[in-house]
Amino acid sequence: MKLACLFLCAGMLLAEDSRVTFQDLKAADANNWLCYSGSYGSQRYSHLKQINTSNVGSLVPAWIFHVTKEERLESVPIVVDGVMYFTQAVGVVYAIDGQSGRLIWSYRYPFGKPSWPNRGAAVYQNRIYFTTQDAYLVALDARTGSFLWRSKIAEAKDGYNAPAAPLALNGKIVTGLAPGDFGMVGMLKAFDAATGKERWHWNAVPGPGEAGHSSWAGDSWKTGGGDTWLTGSYDPELNLVYWGIGNPAPDFNGDVREGDNLYTECMVALDADTGKLKWFFQFTPHDTADWDAVEIPVLVDHVFDGRMRKLLVQAYRNGFYYVLDRTNGKFLHGSPFVHSLNWATGLTAEGRPIRVPGIEPSIQGTKVCPSCTGATNWMSPAYDPDTGYFYLEAIEGCQTQIKASQKFKPGGFPFNGSGAVNIPDEPLQVYIRALELTTGKLVWEYKVIGSHDYGAGVLATAGGLLFAGSTEGSFMAFNARTGKVVWHFNSGQRISASPMTYSFNGKQYVAIAAGSDVMAFRLFEKSQ
Repeated sequence: MKLACLFLCAGMLLAEDSRVTFQDLKAADANNWLCYSGSYGSQRYSHLKQINTSNVGSLVPAWIFHVTKEERLESVPIVVDGVMYFTQAVGVVYAIDGQSGRLIWSYRYPFGKPSWPNRGAAVYQNRIYFTTQDAYLVALDARTGSFLWRSKIAEAKDGYNAPAAPLALNGKIVTGLAPGDFGMVGMLKAFDAATGKERWHWNAVPGPGEAGHSSWAGDSWKTGGGDTWLTGSYDPELNLVYWGIGNPAPDFNGDVREGDNLYTECMVALDADTGKLKWFFQFTPHDTADWDAVEIPVLVDHVFDGRMRKLLVQAYRNGFYYVLDRTNGKFLHGSPFVHSLNWATGLTAEGRPIRVPGIEPSIQGTKVCPSCTGATNWMSPAYDPDTGYFYLEAIEGCQTQIKASQKFKPGGFPFNGSGAVNIPDEPLQVYIRALELTTGKLVWEYKVIGSHDYGAGVLATAGGLLFAGSTEGSFMAFNARTGKVVWHFNSGQRISASPMTYSFNGKQYVAIAAGSDVMAFRLFEKSQ
């Protein structure tokens, strides 16, 4: 990688020939964190091991960077040769010194009204890319923060916004949209990385004449939903982009949209060059519980049924853990990873849910488990090849789901067919869980006391550690094999982001956004 850093007395400036290549992104050097999930396969596993089970007890804050006018950062920082980039919901991008936390530059987007979180940026060549509240993709010069261009993803006046970290490929930037709950139709778009020109787009809800259109009754497809509000994964060898698709709209009233409602609640594989759909797998046909399939798909090459397979694994909001063949979307395995699951008794040989009659929203209200929050949500999982375990934040609990008739109103009006309410004396409960990769069998779990809502993702490292945060402010390190807590830090603020790690000048750092702060930790040194 050619990106170099020159230190001056006031901070750090980036060299003029700074660039991150496609080869760099494929290699995913452990010293850097070059994309939202750390690597194209989204394993969120780092080969760094300077911080490990034997010394993690001496982990201390290296620096804290405070972000003004912010209460709930959800950005996952990216790091390139010691320079950290992260985003803020109000449309601000920061470049800071990853060793000291000192500001290098910041850029404030002058358009759009902030109302949703922003989960991070992408880097390619010498440019930083981020998405905006008014549904644009913006490119900045990574060296100076100077504005280069912006390209419209969709019409903000129709209610669209773009909260996801983009995915940088070979000359293209891929990104999605929200919120399908408001009755718009989701899509994925790819833009030329240099010019911002649209290269391809794919609609999550097929129109007349397109494959899958018959899965929608009447004209219900026109307000069908299908958000693409989290970042996908990519297999360079197959040249396939994998993206989870959100719920159909209205969320809780399926009477007005009979059918399986493709491609909502699907994992889709698209040709990265053309955007053409190669395969899909639908987790919850005709969903009425708001169980988006946007959870991060994790790509693993592993033995399954006696032979090496290219796998895609996902812990999904409906409570089931899935193993798919990512070359063709074939269902290989599925099993529950939560106990609070009353809507299905299992999965067929093809992976289709075996539903329990009557467990769906009703006018009087129906107890549905998992809740619409999901058995997990957007919090990033991790896979550790050393242990063979898949790690995630799981949520046990149910809600009362209510159905009602509702007329669609364009322009960002919630179109969800009523909603869900918590059950008194039955609070949701968060756990950190480790599952066997190919079977989904529970290996260990940790009950996060006081945490009753979705919070933070996880990070696995070669140091034998699993890092996780929680809504009540705890940042923790676990022994990745046993689940024993080996380090803890009270951030004092809600953690709603996923941790990451990087190394510069021979020192490993672990960083996370907590409330209004981004904080980095490293091993204690007497000279500090």
